[in-house]
Amino acid sequence: MKRNTLSTPLMDGFHMPGEYEPHRGCVMIWPVRPGSWPYGAKEAQQTFLEIACAIAKSEMVWMLAAPEQVENVRDAVEQYQQTHSGCPARDIPPKGRGCLPARDIPPKGRGCPRPTIEDWGHNPVRDIPPEGRGCPRPTIEDWGHNPARDIPPEGRGCLPAREECAAMENCLAADVDKAQSVISKIEILPIGTDDAWARDVGPTCVVNEDGEVRGVDWQFNAWGGAVDGLYAHWEKDDQAAAAVCGALGLPCYDARDFVLEGGSIHSDGEGTVLVTEACLLSAGRNPQMTKTEIENTLKQYLGAEKIIWLPRGIWQDETNEHVDNICAFVRPGEVVLAWTDEETDPQWALSNASLRVLERETDARGRKLTVHKLPIPAKPVCITEEELAGFTFEKGEDIREAGERLAASYVNFYISNGAVIVPQFGDANDALAVQILGCLFPERETVPVYARPVIVGGGNIHCITQQIPRG
Repeated sequence: MKRNTLSTPLMDGFHMPGEYEPHRGCVMIWPVRPGSWPYGAKEAQQTFLEIACAIAKSEMVWMLAAPEQVENVRDAVEQYQQTHSGCPARDIPPKGRGCLPARDIPPKGRGCPRPTIEDWGHNPVRDIPPEGRGCPRPTIEDWGHNPARDIPPEGRGCLPAREECAAMENCLAADVDKAQSVISKIEILPIGTDDAWARDVGPTCVVNEDGEVRGVDWQFNAWGGAVDGLYAHWEKDDQAAAAVCGALGLPCYDARDFVLEGGSIHSDGEGTVLVTEACLLSAGRNPQMTKTEIENTLKQYLGAEKIIWLPRGIWQDETNEHVDNICAFVRPGEVVLAWTDEETDPQWALSNASLRVLERETDARGRKLTVHKLPIPAKPVCITEEELAGFTFEKGEDIREAGERLAASYVNFYISNGAVIVPQFGDANDALAVQILGCLFPERETVPVYARPVIVGGGNIHCITQQIPRG
């Protein structure tokens, strides 16, 4: 990896693109830290895999893992494929061994149900029909109706047993091929970190007009260092950006004299960058610098022309209120803003303060910003006693408390090449958030993912992902 210490992206004609611009892929990190992910991180790992698979449908995913964890991650990915592909490879019957009853032929486009022993009509492992006899004839119970009298429900048909067996086998095989194609786009990189927040420890990428991509390696100090950092040792996290650039063959700018996390900046790709004062002016990051000096540094390393400073983020966001949890560009000139109409909610004042700034600001091109309000969960998302019992905190690590309100926000979504991956919390506003983002990204699929196992760790989907632009 070539590290550039002599110039900046702005000097070299590079800028930070918008997240909605084409990606080469996405960086994620396998979660294991016991102080972030309770009960051995089992639920978190399954949710990370669900998110990775949703992203891998349209771009590469590089999953970082400590070298000693690589085989465990590989096994987990394979197991996830088997149990979540809809029709796992292990459920395709050996040729000629069995078939499903007609009632289990799915309506067109609905995928394949997983067969049981009862569905097969025999034990597919033990009972092999005599050669040439194919599958046993279905009974009335198998069909789910009397084939001589009843017209089958729409889309289910009444296929002869052998034809149905072949149709189901083809359907199953197609689903397995699709699942294997997605899984093949998840590559495990043996890079160790202290936790799993790829957005904050990975490189921020910049591009130029010729399509060249370079990384920026900021200093990372666990969101506040000795002042209010969230854990005492972050040495491996601080080395992750350079390691990722090396693994992906990206030249890298050295910005290690400046403390910054990827979640604290959001670019429109046309010269405008959003930040929050609460985060960038916090005492644990760059206290030796003035606001103007911080802004000039951002312009140099992000190729930006204008920085819009929002005063606050999401209430009790332990990152000192990263901007990616409260406000994000959906395209140049348009943003979503985390919102509540409940004036008694502590978030109301914070969101209103940001709205006032956005309504009076223009972007780098001189456009007034269109603000789309995206509701926060209707009910606060809080740590439970059961979840708290699953954590193991090390000395110097921030300790959670039962009943602690988490910084849950639907703004913390990820934009892949083909989809918008949206966090869900089992809340009354889940569907509304999906609907709003679906309207704002009509060219992409909207993929809701139940993300409580991620917010329990302190962040969400955008926090655990970092895009690598295509350039």
